[in-house]
Formats: sequence, C-alpha cells, structure tokens
Amino acid sequence: MLDFSGAESDIVVMRRLMLLRHAKTERAGPGEPDRERRLTKRGRADAPAIGAYMARHRLVPDLVLVSPATRAQETWKLAVGCFAKAPKAVSDERIYNAGADKLLLLLAETAQARSLLLVGHNPGVHDLAVLLIASGDMAARERVSEKLPTSGLVVIDLALDDWSNLHPHAGRLERFVSPRSIVAATE
Repeated sequence: MLDFSGAESDIVVMRRLMLLRHAKTERAGPGEPDRERRLTKRGRADAPAIGAYMARHRLVPDLVLVSPATRAQETWKLAVGCFAKAPKAVSDERIYNAGADKLLLLLAETAQARSLLLVGHNPGVHDLAVLLIASGDMAARERVSEKLPTSGLVVIDLALDDWSNLHPHAGRLERFVSPRSIVAATE
C-alpha cells in the first residue's frame, strides 16, 4: 500500500560517480608544458576501448567534467565516440593538478546529474577514489587502493540525494576496470 500522506519516504536516491584517469601519454619533451602532453599509440587504443566498455555496460553519464589538459581532452574525445549519444561535457580548469579534497569540493557543486564522470589525473583521481570508497567487493577495493592505471575506470555508487552531501567514505565500489582487465576477462 502506498502512503500519500506526505510523510517522508524511505526511498534512497542514488548517485553514480565514475572516475576515469586519462589514457597513456608521451613524456614531456624539453620545454614542453605538462598540460600539452598527448596520448601515445597505446593511449589512443585504450581510450576507445574503455569508451566501448562504458557504452556496452550502459555506464553513460548525465554530465562529464574533463580536465583541460590535452591528454584528458583526447581521452574523452576518443571514449565518447563509442556512445550512441554524447553526454554534456564541461572542461573545468580546477581538475588539472587537483588533489582529492579539491575534486571533492568540485563534485559537491554539481547540480542535477544523477551520474557524473570526471576525467582527470593521478594522484588526485586515485586519491579521490580511495577517499570515497567505503564498501564493495574487497578484492576490487584492494586493487583500487594499490593503483589507478591509465584509462582506469572506477565506478562508485552513492546513496545521496544531492551532490552537495558528498563526503569521504560515502560510496560503494560498483566496479573497477582498465583496458588490460577487460582484455584479460575476454581471454
């Protein structure tokens, strides 16, 4: 029986946060700015592989926040090409070189999106994943805490009704994949 009395409901609204580390990049050449580093051949193959995985598993965000660094922009451009419809993407200067605390504040400012993808850099993205995850498959959690490889995707489910309520240890690790783990699973 449904209660329409206006009493507060026990329904928990879920948010999904996906963290994607940019794909493999070239080393900076002499005098070359770090933020202009481009993807390597492997990076250009890995980014669409993770995009295809996301599309196949319906991991399509409502909103994407992308670092302005060339490698992050290239990663997203190659990954989103695998989606039937591109979600709204915003380049945000605050992601570049941000630590977990700054990224947490940035995410807390997000409005309306139920699922959110952040494309950024280590150590900030890795540290944010470790900071947020409180539960989920123990083996996967240990792998996340050890390393977030290039093109690594961490999917975290959060029992939040609003991103402004985001806080450390709020999430459950839903999955952790990388192009290498995807290939290994199909062999």
